[in-house]
Amino acid sequence: MRLRIVLPLLVAAAMTVGVSAQEAVRPEVGNPLKAARDLLKAQKAREALAEINKADAASNKTTNENYLINYMRFSAASVAGDMDVAARAFDAVVASGKLPGAEQTKFAESLVGGFYRAGDNAKTIQWALRVLKDSPGNGQVRTLLAQSYYKNNECGKAIAEVNSMVQAETSAGHAPAESQLDILASCYSKQKDNAGMFAVLEKQLIYYPKREYWYDALNRVQRKPGYNGRLDLDVYRLRQATGNLSKTSDYMEMTQLALQAGSAAEAKKLVDQAFTSGVMGTGTDADRQKRLRDLAAKTLAESQQTLAKREAEAQAAPDGTGLVSVGFDYVGAGQYPKGIPLIEQGIKKDSLKYPDDAKLHLGIALYMAGQKAKAVEVFRTVKGTDGTSDLAHLWIIQSGRG
Repeated sequence: MRLRIVLPLLVAAAMTVGVSAQEAVRPEVGNPLKAARDLLKAQKAREALAEINKADAASNKTTNENYLINYMRFSAASVAGDMDVAARAFDAVVASGKLPGAEQTKFAESLVGGFYRAGDNAKTIQWALRVLKDSPGNGQVRTLLAQSYYKNNECGKAIAEVNSMVQAETSAGHAPAESQLDILASCYSKQKDNAGMFAVLEKQLIYYPKREYWYDALNRVQRKPGYNGRLDLDVYRLRQATGNLSKTSDYMEMTQLALQAGSAAEAKKLVDQAFTSGVMGTGTDADRQKRLRDLAAKTLAESQQTLAKREAEAQAAPDGTGLVSVGFDYVGAGQYPKGIPLIEQGIKKDSLKYPDDAKLHLGIALYMAGQKAKAVEVFRTVKGTDGTSDLAHLWIIQSGRG
């Protein structure tokens, strides 16, 4: 309900109202109304209202004269932003029975927009409900209603309205408006409804995958009760995939976590990317960063020397933990055809301490190999309550991008 759309309609209506009237109008009424029409055309709404008041001061006005006066007053007051006057004039016009139903709807909509622009939330709500009673499918008015509920701190009603609109849009295969999701996010946040907040974040990630939404979603996973810190490296992996790995400290921390996890190839690849892009290797910490790069290179060299031996030991082990670990080492080095089958063998071997971690890593490996459909199938099997299923769900969303 934008000002630049509504006001020209009102002015145009006011220009023609005197012409379209079939009943005679006395000079003491008609002349001020003509003057008001000219003033309104010149964007002098306040002066137009004064002329309309002169017409209203005439005695013994006919029903038609009252109709024309209130019609013009509605238009001028709406343009002037005097919405209380416009609302009273609208009610008088409707009561006359002369205003066609289609015009009643248009003018009532303009009142919703006018009160909203004036910051009168209560009256915006009042008029929006009045419009929606006869036009429940009016999306513009419903949006203003939801926004007014939100501004009026009526979050429960705002959530109900917005969820209804979002459901309608998504059911029709359309993306909900980002502003609608923002209202939901803010309301759920005010209500400290973490489940609701995460559900909205999912929609924001699906339809508007901005970096800040991903950053918020991953932070919420880590703050969720029951989250296990052993998954920090996996959080960083998803941050990297979604473009949320940019600071030097991010690269330093992820490299160190990869080295601690025994994923030397991943660590070396990561630190090399950081140096190539200029994120690392400069500034006061350059020497420390170079030492980390050297450590990653040394660890990778040592790991490669023992990789075949570790693979053989893992094959002979009673459980699949070693196979999953060795397989992911190959994946970190980009050797997907070698690594993915080893992870799958490890999962089939069972007796894993953290089976959901293994499935999560298999899904990540498949994603990295470009096999996103298979990755999604695997991610759907992750059920852990320690953060693994939350991360898997976010990987599903990331896998569906594009």
